[in-house]
Amino acid sequence: MKYMLLIYLEEGALSETERAECYVESTQLAHEIHSSGQYLGANPLHPTSMATSVRVRDGKRLVTDGPFAETREQLGGYFLIDAKDLDEAIAIAARIPMARKGTIEVRPVVEIAGLPTG
Repeated sequence: MKYMLLIYLEEGALSETERAECYVESTQLAHEIHSSGQYLGANPLHPTSMATSVRVRDGKRLVTDGPFAETREQLGGYFLIDAKDLDEAIAIAARIPMARKGTIEVRPVVEIAGLPTG
């Protein structure tokens, strides 16, 4: 089953040095789970100041700057993995460096037949 591991943290919680170290550690983790066939993708996201939210209401497109929700922690990145079950996905999530400073949300991915593959 595919799982999306969503990485939440407070923006600005890391210094540039800490962020660079996190990227190195995350890259190492990606290689480790790739070697076991579980890695499907991962990327950090740009800050919420670069986000745009899109909604369609009554047939009209509404575009606003920034993320949809205002919370203390923001979505900062993700890992997309293939795990045999939730326990295995949680074990991988616990290895993501940002789990030590933020929150990793583990969410199963609904697989829809007929979608294009990467």
